[in-house]
Amino acid sequence: MKVSVIGATGYAGAELLRLLVGHREAEIVHLTSESYTDRRLSEVYPHFAGILDHRLESMANVEDIGADSDFIFLCLPAGHAMEIGRKLRHQPVRIIDLGADYRFRDTAVYEAWYKVKHTDPEADRAYGLSELYREEIRGARIIGNAGCYTTASILALAPLVKARLIELSGIVIDAKSGVSGAGRTATLPNHFPEMYENFKGYGATNHRHTPEIEQALTDMGQAAVMLNFTPHLVPMARGILSTSYASLKAGVTAEMVDEAFHALYGEEFFVRLRGRGAYPETKFVRGSNFCDLGWHVDPRTHRVLVFSAIDNLVKGAAGQAVQNFNLAGGFSERLGLDAAPLYP
Repeated sequence: MKVSVIGATGYAGAELLRLLVGHREAEIVHLTSESYTDRRLSEVYPHFAGILDHRLESMANVEDIGADSDFIFLCLPAGHAMEIGRKLRHQPVRIIDLGADYRFRDTAVYEAWYKVKHTDPEADRAYGLSELYREEIRGARIIGNAGCYTTASILALAPLVKARLIELSGIVIDAKSGVSGAGRTATLPNHFPEMYENFKGYGATNHRHTPEIEQALTDMGQAAVMLNFTPHLVPMARGILSTSYASLKAGVTAEMVDEAFHALYGEEFFVRLRGRGAYPETKFVRGSNFCDLGWHVDPRTHRVLVFSAIDNLVKGAAGQAVQNFNLAGGFSERLGLDAAPLYP
């Protein structure tokens, strides 16, 4: 497949290219960057020297890029992907958007949380969380890649919601992310002296990933889910650890919780069930497309706690995009993604 990446020089774009370089079914044809147009990728990211020396283009000629590609990956801020989707509407090229523009079925929800008018509401799209939306992804023209916090949180809670083992009110998700999740653009809050030896929360009641988590869990349980999601930044480059809390329904046992996880993920390669009593760690998934899950049942409070660890740049972004590409292209989901995590 001939693939192109729009917005190739952000962290997600660079991580995507690291994975695509080793993908035997992907031929990289066009890379764009508005910040580094006409420079070579290996000048911007020297770790690609001798591996990927493509000259960076402007996305001003995106129609020509679309005509020369089977798939386009969009690594752009919210509000930009849908304009490209509109421009390429009449071309056969398929789109995988690593941003938020195509994640919501109800574009009014997107507009309310992102404060941006959606200009392509009729697009044929699927939500890009591979383990839960395979059939939709295979045939969709546009795939709205799931977000990083959302991937960790949805995968943690989906078995319990699907099996109707937990109360759908009162769910709390407490998640921590490395600073790469904030993007490559330098800002004061992410400046090294501000982040070093620091740990902080943000977006406690209004983080944009909240409705995305609610949408997927509502799908799983076929009943409306409303929850509290609180993100935090920790002084590390990459990784997410999400801890989810929910009240068990009357009569639910620890064994029933175990069975729910194994029923949904027992055959999944990229979701690794560490089991009841386990504490997944971000270092155990670093640089990989794995999501590690561990859960605890508290008989005193009759609550279940689920720990979920992913690499935010891989399973939370680029790796998930490649997994969706594999599904949409008819390849093995593991193609280009089954390397062991980096350690230490």
